[in-house]
Amino acid sequence: MAGFRREPLWRHVLGDYLRRLRHRRGETLDDVARRAGVSPQYLSEVERGMKEPSSEMIAAIAGALDVTLVDLTGAIAADLSGTAPARVPATVGPQAFTLAA
Repeated sequence: MAGFRREPLWRHVLGDYLRRLRHRRGETLDDVARRAGVSPQYLSEVERGMKEPSSEMIAAIAGALDVTLVDLTGAIAADLSGTAPARVPATVGPQAFTLAA
């Protein structure tokens, strides 16, 4: 299907943004993980999009990076604004909508 583009998964976009923010701040995984109360391994998995963190974990990591949830979600929404919504291809033809007599 020409022009079809899948939206990225939330965990990938979130992780990428958290990693970029951490790098901009010049901080290590250990620094942020300690403040967030998570292991560096867990934070690394979140940043790589391998883990789907709970809302509590997102809030803890955001707090450790001195960013509010509003700012975090707003920045991610801005990053995604150029992404077309996912389209679900039709799996049935028009005959599926014909009424039986």
